[in-house]
Amino acid sequence: MTEPNTRHFADALIQRVRELGHPLCVGLDPHLSQIPPLFARGSMRPGDPQTAAAVESFSMALLDRVAGRAAIVKPQIGFFEPLGWRGIRALERLVWRARELGVLVLLDAKRGDIGSTAEGYASAYLDAGAACACDAITVNPYLGLDSLEPFALRGERHGTGMFVLVKTSNPGSGDLQDREIDGTPVYQAVAASLAPLAKRLAGPATGWSSLGVVVGATYPEQSERVREKLPHALFLVPGYGAQGGSASDAVRGFLPGPSGLEGGIVSSSRGISFPPHVGTDAASWEKAIDAAIDRATNELGEAVARG
Repeated sequence: MTEPNTRHFADALIQRVRELGHPLCVGLDPHLSQIPPLFARGSMRPGDPQTAAAVESFSMALLDRVAGRAAIVKPQIGFFEPLGWRGIRALERLVWRARELGVLVLLDAKRGDIGSTAEGYASAYLDAGAACACDAITVNPYLGLDSLEPFALRGERHGTGMFVLVKTSNPGSGDLQDREIDGTPVYQAVAASLAPLAKRLAGPATGWSSLGVVVGATYPEQSERVREKLPHALFLVPGYGAQGGSASDAVRGFLPGPSGLEGGIVSSSRGISFPPHVGTDAASWEKAIDAAIDRATNELGEAVARG
């Protein structure tokens, strides 16, 4: 078992992004219906014991293509949990393999609870020596700031990070996040409330905080408002590519750094994992995945360089 990095998450991430010249984060979302026949086994139904093996094989192969070309990957736990204990085992093995390859891991789990339950979630995914020890995790703030404290304590002890949902990329995000309280949209109020925690988790090398926020590429103007509230928080930007957000929209909330715009990561899941025109053999699949990675890194690299 490999333990998470003891380096400060934001420092490690930003330094790697600077080296690569782009902020791509590859989402690992193994949709069962879209996994290529090359990797399929058995019936591919969730209850089939062979399905988890197929998901693991596909995810591992994708990770191997990504290693050295993206700073971080983001497995979505919701695609592993339906497979039962075998799916969780596949996720654990994927996380361990990423560590071996030197790729940071952000677990997209959107945890949010209070007291001992929040403590349990934080321990499961952020403690050194945990069975599925990741570098960072996504969290939901709507139970209050005390629900974030167990994750913040891991950031102080182990250098791990967390990304708090603020302005998400889905069309229905405005149902609650855009509602106004005393003239202020909820998403802006949430962002402002996170400022002390962001300062508390600031990195010694780069100044960027391991307190990150989720701000969708589909809402570039709102990302600027969030940046005003949180000048040193990392952004996790979903919605780029398949959901319609452009590369320039995705980095709208980034700030000038030593090598161009910086201050977050831009997630692409379906656009990388399931590109069109994939052949039936391994060489054709690898070629299609490599082309998708190249396209995303080139677009995002150009977007941050223009800044």
